[in-house]
Amino acid sequence: MMNNKYLIIKKVIIILIILLLIFLLLLLFTNLAIINQTKDKIYYTTDTIPEGDYDCILILGAGVRPDGKPSHMLEDRLIAGIALYKAGVSDKIIMSGDHGSENYDEVNTMRTYALESGVDSKDIFMDHAGFNTYDSIIRAVKIFGAKKILIVTQEYHLYRAIYIAESFGMEASGYSADLRSYQNQYIRDMREVIARTKDFFASIIKPAPKYLGEPIPLSEDGNITIG
Repeated sequence: MMNNKYLIIKKVIIILIILLLIFLLLLLFTNLAIINQTKDKIYYTTDTIPEGDYDCILILGAGVRPDGKPSHMLEDRLIAGIALYKAGVSDKIIMSGDHGSENYDEVNTMRTYALESGVDSKDIFMDHAGFNTYDSIIRAVKIFGAKKILIVTQEYHLYRAIYIAESFGMEASGYSADLRSYQNQYIRDMREVIARTKDFFASIIKPAPKYLGEPIPLSEDGNITIG
């Protein structure tokens, strides 16, 4: 009786170990695939970005502090994106972030910061339903009609963002907004390993985002997206 119980426990442990190894190999494969496909499309200075007619600069949202000011990570994305705008990389900016409630609003925080930095309000397009990276990318192409974009976020995040964009037929590059060290970055790095695997498969299955809506061409005045 004891021997049978021991054998069952042993089999369960072996199965769990095999499943863990499969999971780890899956993480390794998907992360390497995404990084290797996109690493040469990330730029770190404005003078290294290839010339071309970018439809827009896509700035991805991040945390907002309780006082309504951007977190350090979001502020650096805004600084980098606005610098690209002023350098003439593109004359349109999409601010994509979470505005899922009245009490939490990334996109208006981003817009206010850009206006105070001298960006023309008509050049700012607000995506209020950019609840995650996948949704932000899909909405850039399906709502705003962007085909060639320069994505602005921190480097660890860019690989996945570019990969998603390319899976939807966009010509995408990335610009690193790593302007300082960020507290608890190791936690974000670990989460990103899982997120890359999730979006690797999402880019194949292509589920719909949480919200879509009527098209808003980038040829329009960005003020129509205020909300």
